[in-house]
Amino acid sequence: MVMSRPALPMEDRSRSPFTGYDRSHWLAVADQMLTDAHRFASPSGARVVLPGRPSSSGRSSDELEGFARTFLLLAYRVAGSGGEAPAGLLDAYAEGIAAGTDPGHPDAWPAIDATCRQTLVEACSLALGLHLTRPWLWDRLPSRVREQVVDWLQGVWGLVIPDNNWHMFRVIVGEFLALAGAPHDRDEMDADLARIEEFHVGDGWYRDGGDPRTADCFDHYCGWAMHHYPVLWAQMAGERGAARLPVLRTRLRRFLEDFALFFAADGAPVHQGRSLTYRFAAATAPWVGALADATPLSPGLTRRLASGALKHFVDRGFRDAQGIPTLGWYGPFPPMVQAYSGPGSPYWLSKGFLGLLLPADHPCWTATEEPLPVERRDEVRALAAPGFLVSTTRADGLARLVNHGSDNQIPGAVPSDPHYARFAYSTATGPVLSASGPAGDDNHAGLWDPVHGLSVRTRIHRLRVVDHYAASWHRPFWPGAPGGSAGHETRIETASVVRGAWELRAHLVDAPAGMRLYDSGWQVAGARSPRHATAGLCARAVTDSGLTSLFQSLSGHEDVAVVTSENTSAFAPFAAVPYATAERGEKRTVHVALVGLTGAGPEELGGVRCAVDGTTVTARLPDGTWVLVALGEEAAHDPELGGTRLTGLVRYARVSPGEQPVVVTA
Repeated sequence: MVMSRPALPMEDRSRSPFTGYDRSHWLAVADQMLTDAHRFASPSGARVVLPGRPSSSGRSSDELEGFARTFLLLAYRVAGSGGEAPAGLLDAYAEGIAAGTDPGHPDAWPAIDATCRQTLVEACSLALGLHLTRPWLWDRLPSRVREQVVDWLQGVWGLVIPDNNWHMFRVIVGEFLALAGAPHDRDEMDADLARIEEFHVGDGWYRDGGDPRTADCFDHYCGWAMHHYPVLWAQMAGERGAARLPVLRTRLRRFLEDFALFFAADGAPVHQGRSLTYRFAAATAPWVGALADATPLSPGLTRRLASGALKHFVDRGFRDAQGIPTLGWYGPFPPMVQAYSGPGSPYWLSKGFLGLLLPADHPCWTATEEPLPVERRDEVRALAAPGFLVSTTRADGLARLVNHGSDNQIPGAVPSDPHYARFAYSTATGPVLSASGPAGDDNHAGLWDPVHGLSVRTRIHRLRVVDHYAASWHRPFWPGAPGGSAGHETRIETASVVRGAWELRAHLVDAPAGMRLYDSGWQVAGARSPRHATAGLCARAVTDSGLTSLFQSLSGHEDVAVVTSENTSAFAPFAAVPYATAERGEKRTVHVALVGLTGAGPEELGGVRCAVDGTTVTARLPDGTWVLVALGEEAAHDPELGGTRLTGLVRYARVSPGEQPVVVTA
């Protein structure tokens, strides 16, 4: 597919030694996206009619979405440039607002009601955009049009909405109405704000809604929704907002301490969670931090992070030949797209342009770029709030996320979502997203049922997240089986110890003897099929770029292999996953592997050792670290460990080659 790239100014390598991008590059990309999108506007300007499959909300909603999300981009561009905009676009959007809110017009927008709740989402972008562009647009609209806008927005009150970040959409709309002197429901707004407050779990991390007893959803929505909207609301809301802003600033500052680790040296954000087609919207939270003076990141690091993310997708192509962002990661990739996304949905990457609200002389635009954390040092950090381990390695510039806490699944309600159910994600890989047989899933441990196939990981139950270590358990689920259990009593407990590019992954499986275990590593993808090989109990796959996935069985597997596939990765067309199988002759079994993802090509694994004694695993990792992991209830009966249940205990020590390990409690 031919991809479109915007015409950009010459790179500035003196001020931006890592990306070459400055504010002029951001403006150029924004203006090109706006002018390209406007070519698809309806004659009245009220709808942006883009080609492609409709979302679950229908084409009428999709066409409003195209208008509202590009209008948000225009608002950031206009408000940060003293009213400047690509020629004619402010007038065109003003005319579109007049037509869209006129119930008698053929292009009238669908009402905000239970028939199409998606309109609330777009109403938020419209309200925020109108607030930001007030001197140049809202204040100049005829009174009749302002009355139409107010009438259309009144549909938000009393609407039953998803219990997640959507609560902030109504708050933003309500605050705009209040500032416009229009009717609004302050009690409902306060209830929405109170509900958002309940989603904060600590360290600046918010769940994206839901009941933590049944699902725990952590992903990029924490940054581009749960921090973005509350801070902007607080800046809109006068004394109410001022009273709340200190808490919001403290949380955002703490969140950004960790979030800077979620980006690779090439600018890519970690590929995990839903709505990933918003791409560099992942840079929203760092910009908000700068806007609200609520960031631990220096101005040069803030721009390095954000410009790196923008440049990553510009260089690889994220727009089709007509200049429209595709439904995918780079090119179009339908398997990764949620049902609620339509042709205009990717324009929520507009949030990533929030930095344009900062004036041209702001330090974030004038300071010299600084290296990202991944470019400075290797690091492993435990994020207890979302249940993540994040590992960055300077040699290859990759960031990896090991997941023992984030799911969005109510078992039995919907199939397992690969963007949440996997044990690990990274900035260079995506999960397997189409059926490729029983050995297709990446970063997964599942049990094979002869009738219902491979089990999936749904609800994640945390055990421990600390230092280089995280552990959790889940009940294997078969989507096609009555009750999901396929008649089996099963449980898989998994512990991960991460050192650099390597993860020691240990499973304690409780399941009927004879049930085969499938255990896999990372999916890597390239323009050509990755090279792959097996030797003994080690399997690896290597792309032409040197990106390497390795699975080394250390205990409990009989066979290893590599499965290849086409069109299963959002990153490239040809993919491969190393995996192992175990026949399991007993009810309780332990399976241990070294799982690696490195961009530096194949590595020798000399010196790696492992011993399993009951449910206690002792292993020597590639960097010489000795690790002891105690799995399951039997740890309580170890006299050395005391008489308390210690599921998820890890102890480790670094030793020189040839020394005996002296293992200490972590």
